[in-house]
Amino acid sequence: MSTPYLCPACKSNRTRFAIIEQVPRYVKMDPQNGEVVQEYEPSALDAFHLPYQGSVRRIQCGACGLTEDEQTFVAMANNYKR
Repeated sequence: MSTPYLCPACKSNRTRFAIIEQVPRYVKMDPQNGEVVQEYEPSALDAFHLPYQGSVRRIQCGACGLTEDEQTFVAMANNYKR
């Protein structure tokens, strides 16, 4: 995480960000009331439950609020060197 960021929306923020760590929770829910009926371990998902394949980390700009994958902010910083 020692890579510079630059917000692709406001193009001025290089210092204020929220780093959001995404940790999936695998559950089976009751369709009528939304209560969790069963919780699964990532290594023990049933055949009809796909594992999460999204990004592990998302970044939110502290100036404008844009939330995107970390690579978007890193690529912007690399393309717009001072």
